[in-house]
Amino acid sequence: MNFPMSGKPKGLVLYIRLAACCAAFTVVACLESSPAHALSQIQREELPSPVTPPTDSDSSAPGSTVPMPDPVGTPSTSQPVAPDAAEPDSPSDGSSNRPRVDPEAPLPEVVYDLAKLPEPVRRMHDLIIEACRTGDIEKLRPLIGTGDSMTQLSLADIDGDAIAFLKGLSGDPEGQEILAILEEVLSAGYVHVDAGTPQELYVWPYFFALPLDKLDAKQRVELFKIVTAGDFDDMKQFGAYIFYRVGITPAGQWTFFVAGD
Repeated sequence: MNFPMSGKPKGLVLYIRLAACCAAFTVVACLESSPAHALSQIQREELPSPVTPPTDSDSSAPGSTVPMPDPVGTPSTSQPVAPDAAEPDSPSDGSSNRPRVDPEAPLPEVVYDLAKLPEPVRRMHDLIIEACRTGDIEKLRPLIGTGDSMTQLSLADIDGDAIAFLKGLSGDPEGQEILAILEEVLSAGYVHVDAGTPQELYVWPYFFALPLDKLDAKQRVELFKIVTAGDFDDMKQFGAYIFYRVGITPAGQWTFFVAGD
């Protein structure tokens, strides 16, 4: 059907029609493309920032992680020690706190009788237990000490105050969870390792020196007082108990309270 042009030039009418078509096409194109673009923008904004996977040389790679209080299972790393940084036979040379598991060696004796401990060891053990039961983590400060004789609290170097560090490991702000873990560890059986050497230690819990696949039913019950069944399965894959352990020298020095491999 033809309508009068009302006197408008045909070229102008054609131009108006073309402009209208272009505008309609542009609106349709925008409607088709905008939702997908907006969705991708939302997805990028909601997703967390990507994390670069650790390389083989990254000391923070999984494997050193064990169940930590925050969260259970936080990884620990050890720092390289310069040859002159420690005495070769010193208990603090970075090896005395590692799990001592040799599947081919005879199983070490598991001891529960605290009366068999040397007096200095038993006294330190009892002092730590007593401090834990007060619920005041500050009570550990004089037992941890300072300087070269300070108790090792991490497989890596720590910055700042020792008690503040322990509170940071705990799931509560007052550090009472870490006190409960420490008390539970020291309430387990213990092993006497490296007897007659400079590395001689009394270590709690005894799982430190036993292959996990050789634990009997009674020992697994004792282990589950300290870790969960899920933690146990994770540690079996690693091959050793790598949760918190305590070492005390025959002279009664509290050498370490660490977790990790």
